[in-house]
Amino acid sequence: MGPTGSDERAVPIEPRTARAAAAVLRAARSWRAAATALLAEPDRLRDSAREQYEAARRHEVRGRLREMPVSRLREAATGRLRLGELERSGFRTVADVADAGPDRLRAVPGVGPATARDAVAAAERISQVTAQDTVVRLDPDRRDSAHTGLLATLRAWEVAGEQASAQRDAARRGVGELDELEPVAHRTGSRFRMLLTGRRGKATAREALGRLEDLLADPSADRVRAAADEAVGAEARQVPDELWRDYQRRAATYNTLLSELTGHASTDARSATGHLPPEQERQVTSTSLDTRLMRVALRGYQAFGAKFALARRRCILGDEMGLGKTVEALAAMAHLAAGGARHFLVVCPASVLINWVEETARHSALVPHPLHGPTRDADAREWLRDGGVAVTTFDTLQRLRLDSAPLAMVVVDEAHYIKNPQAKRSQAVVSVVAGAGRALLLTGTPMENRVEEFRTLVGYLQPEVARQLDARDALSPNRFRRAVAPAYLRRNQQDVLTELPELIELEDWVELGGTAESRAYLAGVRDGNMMAMRRAAYASSRSAKLERLREIVEDAAAEQWKVVVFTNFLDVIDTVRAALGPAVMPLALTGALSARGKQDLIDEFTEREGHAVLLAQILAGGTGLNIQAANVVILAEPQLKPSTEDQAIARCHRMGQTRKVHVHRILAKDSVDERLTETLVAKSEIFDAYARESTAKLADPEALNTAPLAEAQHDGTAAERRIVAAERHRLGLG
Repeated sequence: MGPTGSDERAVPIEPRTARAAAAVLRAARSWRAAATALLAEPDRLRDSAREQYEAARRHEVRGRLREMPVSRLREAATGRLRLGELERSGFRTVADVADAGPDRLRAVPGVGPATARDAVAAAERISQVTAQDTVVRLDPDRRDSAHTGLLATLRAWEVAGEQASAQRDAARRGVGELDELEPVAHRTGSRFRMLLTGRRGKATAREALGRLEDLLADPSADRVRAAADEAVGAEARQVPDELWRDYQRRAATYNTLLSELTGHASTDARSATGHLPPEQERQVTSTSLDTRLMRVALRGYQAFGAKFALARRRCILGDEMGLGKTVEALAAMAHLAAGGARHFLVVCPASVLINWVEETARHSALVPHPLHGPTRDADAREWLRDGGVAVTTFDTLQRLRLDSAPLAMVVVDEAHYIKNPQAKRSQAVVSVVAGAGRALLLTGTPMENRVEEFRTLVGYLQPEVARQLDARDALSPNRFRRAVAPAYLRRNQQDVLTELPELIELEDWVELGGTAESRAYLAGVRDGNMMAMRRAAYASSRSAKLERLREIVEDAAAEQWKVVVFTNFLDVIDTVRAALGPAVMPLALTGALSARGKQDLIDEFTEREGHAVLLAQILAGGTGLNIQAANVVILAEPQLKPSTEDQAIARCHRMGQTRKVHVHRILAKDSVDERLTETLVAKSEIFDAYARESTAKLADPEALNTAPLAEAQHDGTAAERRIVAAERHRLGLG
């Protein structure tokens, strides 16, 4: 009802005031639109990225179908399928049949309705299976427009998610207040509406307008607006070259985003459990995981790994190298920290201490405290006072006094370092593990040469499980895996990293050849010197091994690929450096470098444009470091254990790699290389049998033939003696 008193009509809003009010209302509506768009943008971009991914996958599937001969239809047909007339009429591929459909096929002379129907059905079955098996891999060497567009959307989705997450509460609160105030304040924007409003209504409207002005003037409104400006339309602002450079630096992040939005996340979920027994899987799955203190999104299998650590309390995480065990351990610690726990300890080799410190700060809100070097005691006191993640080495741990530390969790990285229970470093670790609320051992190779060593690691954590293992368990890989399942989880790259580029492994055999190499080799055999025998092939600057190595590096240079050369020997590093010239990094990755020096060298190698070669001593550069910038790995000579080679390769072929990784093993015929290769195969077989899976994938409980495995379990020194003796016999040296 309108105003009735003359006093009420005598107080009109001034035109200038109405214009000012209208401006406030427009600003409020504009802010509301920006805040609403900010809140909606992550979902919009996720849906857009999913559509782009599926379009790219359909394109990949069509390409694969175009490469399949039409004869493949017979394999997918439910009965006999005659294809002769179709082939004679120009239907060469499965794609030709799928595109044609039954009507076009029936028009082909000699093709009846049943053949047309069955051929199309077979093509559809092949298409479905192919689609399930097809993963879109973003290839920085191809950079087609569809992949670039998908990459732009993924980056925009990441930005929008960060901005919306940071401002979500303020945006929702502001939109709610605006929705309440704007209908009341809107009449202030019109002189006529105010003329028709009573005194009380005018006062209410002006009060609402004032509250709108206050809302818009609040700093939080500016932050919401800035976030919306940053998030909305971000995909259109992406520069292709910068995008691909960012992808090569942060491929793991982009591929995690892909796994979140595509159907392949379900592959993660199926394989994330490491094929645990159902009752243990249910226990882990039902465990909550608080990720508020994490700064990185977890893959499905990584979340499961963190939950496993929390649910089992004292266990081994044996994921294959390159899957991100560090992040899984951080997620478990971050969960405990979110619940009030304050003190955590990481024990690791000195070579990866800096990496742990940096990854902790980068991926979580936990504060790292390196306890190493002359300030370790002062740093330890600071950690005890303030809390956080103490990071120390196996050797330093023996000199620290941590008896009073209320440890919520101890994480032991490269835990195979403590496989000998008699070693002082093992005893120091066991002491802190015993006093901690939880303990997590990390190792990609929990059992190297002896099943008993794996049992030792389990015994540190769950003695009751270790006690239940007996000799019969050690005879059967399946029984052994089931027995250790309460304490052990392992997932392999092929199970969970569907986007990981292919690993191409090549054996490059050469003749020992030159006089200098032959003389050096014979001298090594005569002296019983295994180390001299292994590096004799590099005794000359014109050796066949060195020539093959040069050829591989030249091929990589033509592709602008980065190369890592691993060897056990410093003098081989010097020989290779002299042979390769200026493309080689000025420093080699050796034990002489500090942990910080190693990380700085890898950073420099990563940032160098185009081709570069990094020389690395395999025991110094083969563990705990990330070298995804390289996609060519050269093993200058075979190593004594398969895990040594596997860890070196995994420095490059791991989450974050964007290219196919080419591994070249340079081997000399009629030399110790042949014997070592045979030994590596045998040792790899025993690891596959006992520890590659966390529980049985194959129903083979009767696999008890252990003759070749028992031979492979002998210690390394004995194996070396046998190899030298075999070479002496072959060469007629007694």
